[in-house]
Amino acid sequence: MLSTRSPVLAKTAYRAIGGAKSAAFHLPAGRISLVLCQCSSSSSNIQTRSFSFTSRAPLQSSQSLQVSPTKPRRRETKQSWPHPVYTEKQMMDIEIAHREAKSFSDKVAINAVRLLRSTFDFATGYKHDPKVASGEKRAGDATQFAMTEKKWMIRFIFLESIAGVPGFVAGVLRHLKSIRTLKRDNGWIETLLEEGYNERMHLLTFLKMHQPGLFMRLMIIGAQGVFYNAFFLSYLLSPRTCHRFVGYLEEEAVITYTRAIADIDAGKLPGFENMAAPNIAIQYWKMNPDAKIRDLLLYIRADEAKHREVNHTLANLDADMDPNPFMTEYEDPTKPHPSKGIDHIKSTGWSRDEALSK
Repeated sequence: MLSTRSPVLAKTAYRAIGGAKSAAFHLPAGRISLVLCQCSSSSSNIQTRSFSFTSRAPLQSSQSLQVSPTKPRRRETKQSWPHPVYTEKQMMDIEIAHREAKSFSDKVAINAVRLLRSTFDFATGYKHDPKVASGEKRAGDATQFAMTEKKWMIRFIFLESIAGVPGFVAGVLRHLKSIRTLKRDNGWIETLLEEGYNERMHLLTFLKMHQPGLFMRLMIIGAQGVFYNAFFLSYLLSPRTCHRFVGYLEEEAVITYTRAIADIDAGKLPGFENMAAPNIAIQYWKMNPDAKIRDLLLYIRADEAKHREVNHTLANLDADMDPNPFMTEYEDPTKPHPSKGIDHIKSTGWSRDEALSK
């Protein structure tokens, strides 16, 4: 029931609610009252959005994941970067790995990641037993920390909202340098932009399952503003350090998703066990129609492992002279080389000699 003395406001309110089936106007004592009756065939079409500071929005049920509101101006578009096909074995073979920091640049990068990681953990309320992901302890035996389905979603959304920044910042800066210096880029731009696009697809997928509250939205805006400008200035100073930084950041992402998968396998997240993956994920990753959340996390973890490999490799190259090995066609296709897929993934990155070999 919306009540107002202004017929203009009443008309505007009516237009703003596009799903109204009927409206009745009454004019008692100069007051215009607008009664709107919303008819719905199924309550599952209603998506709950929370604007609370504690992010009380519930997880979407498996039945409502595939439901999206009708928008007349929305159009289906083709993917600019079709995702490579991963096999189940390739995804299961993904492991936690760490590249030892050797140079001063590496040490700057890893310390920056450690600072960022601790900040993210505090902001998202993330706690987990570190021995679970390393395999020293089973997830079912871990009792020190408890991550619920909702806490994992908050963690995923916040992580992916930041992870989509570096690829596009680096890609834009290299694009501007290319047109400024009137020189080719040697294929780096495409891979960097595709990385940012892939991270955004991760975020859009998780948003189909959970809508963060106002406080988290404000945190994302602030974090993006700070991180974008910091990474922008840092990339101008040292692209090598920035790529190493992203490589270490992706190492942490692989750990995060490995822990989440371990929690599902241990039965600690019953809400995820039978929840179907959203349609957006099935179409993007070319998943089976009956794919579950665990399958989705396997794909995303494989993506993060690929970004880990790409950025550690790019950090080993000369950013001004060397071609992008992930866009290169090699003379001997049977020999392991860097590629867009995860057929011959190298967790700590390819050395310069390996990447530039024929």
